[in-house]
Amino acid sequence: MTWLAAGLAVGVASVGLYLFQPWRLFTTVTVDEAPPSVSVTPTTSATKAAPAITELASGEFRSHEHRTKGTVKILRRADGSRVLRIEKLDTSDGPDLRVWLTDRPVTDDWYSVGKGQNVELGNLKGNKGNANYAIPADTDLDVFTSVTIWCKRFSVSFGAAALT
Repeated sequence: MTWLAAGLAVGVASVGLYLFQPWRLFTTVTVDEAPPSVSVTPTTSATKAAPAITELASGEFRSHEHRTKGTVKILRRADGSRVLRIEKLDTSDGPDLRVWLTDRPVTDDWYSVGKGQNVELGNLKGNKGNANYAIPADTDLDVFTSVTIWCKRFSVSFGAAALT
């Protein structure tokens, strides 16, 4: 009977470690990507080039389930493509973190973020630093007005920023 109890305890502990990955509370992944850029073709003195990068919106992260700081910007390149740029991010590492554009307003209620529509821009590249995420061309930024760092495994927002 003792062996059965020990085996069960090891099994439960293994599943718990897999799901919660508690060591990630003590790990840091730092990323430092350069801001997006585009090459601008030379112009004659009679014409002016469009700015290479235009800021469309920005916001500050607000903490939800984990302390989260940093800024977020939506940038448009001269070719019309758009990029979400996260700068000076400082949050906890965690399992299965994603970057979402969402249609939900940013409030203190992290749970409401998961109830709306979202566009996933990819896995969070690092829990500290600066990173760029391509925004799909068909994404309507009049609908998706905030950004969240979403833990897919536990359906919680680590932090979110309203885009204004």
